[in-house]
Amino acid sequence: MNVLSLPPEAAPEALDGAASGFYPPFGSIIIRAGLIALVLLCFNRVALAAATTRPATTQSACIDPRFHVIAELLRDDFDRGLANWVVESQQPGRIQARDGALDIDVAAGCTVWLKTPLDGPLMIEYEAIVIARGGANDRVSDLNCFWMARDARSPEDLFATRRSGRFEEYNFLRGYYVGLGGNGNTTSRFRRYVGDATTRPLLPEHDLRDKRDLLAANVPQTIRLVACDKLIEYWRDDRRMFETIDDAPYTRGHFAFRTVQNHMQIRRFRVCRIAADLPATTRSTP
Repeated sequence: MNVLSLPPEAAPEALDGAASGFYPPFGSIIIRAGLIALVLLCFNRVALAAATTRPATTQSACIDPRFHVIAELLRDDFDRGLANWVVESQQPGRIQARDGALDIDVAAGCTVWLKTPLDGPLMIEYEAIVIARGGANDRVSDLNCFWMARDARSPEDLFATRRSGRFEEYNFLRGYYVGLGGNGNTTSRFRRYVGDATTRPLLPEHDLRDKRDLLAANVPQTIRLVACDKLIEYWRDDRRMFETIDDAPYTRGHFAFRTVQNHMQIRRFRVCRIAADLPATTRSTP
């Protein structure tokens, strides 16, 4: 611990003023009190700066040895409304952020965009739950997302192009997409959108249909999306479901939650800066 010490010539006056019969003038006391307050203020600011720039302490720090988490870039704990988000909904629904959750309860297609564009390399992390408790839209399906996405019709401004929430309108995106539990919870698919009105490429290894690859109702799950140069990944909990090495990666774009006729909740949204430790082509244990 650092100790603020007095110079030797000042010590008798400061420490033994009463014994010597000398008391500092009132003005001197005020100056010393001000100096002490200034030291404390500087210490608090240094401590605050250290707290806000320290590396992110997320569970995701070691999910893949090819990269590591440096710092948290932004977060939303969904306790201050939808100021950070833009909603595109095909029909009226209930989309609200309060009490620590983003609640999306809709009867048709709906996309909820993060307003802030993101630059890689990064990892996006959030907790999601698909709700089935007897509600009108409680259909266990379509826990979907876009990341690093731009619209080919207005690549410099995603929101310059109007979209209604109808799924076909998103064919014009360039970015990454996962439909988890799509088609009535019968498929989970990863796609690299190319900005074409009709073409949405799908590789056979990115078309999953096993039960473990689908959704379970009312079960919280942690989703992690990675864009680390050429390395693109999608994780659910501690299992990597999709990976691709993209030789022409999308390195800047927007993130969105996407669903259709569904009721789901999102909590603890985080975006973290990451850095590569190994080449993307290095194999990693699934």
